[in-house]
Amino acid sequence: MRHDPAAGAIVIMLRSLKMYGMAQAVTDLIEQGAPAFEAAIPMLS
Repeated sequence: MRHDPAAGAIVIMLRSLKMYGMAQAVTDLIEQGAPAFEAAIPMLS
């Protein structure tokens, strides 16, 4: 897994919005290196 600041920022934003389940799901997708999530990062950040 490579460190991606944009992905980290998405997780931090979700936690600040108290969306802990979504933040955990995003963290899992980052750890798995899901191609669909990697393609969506530019739209989410």
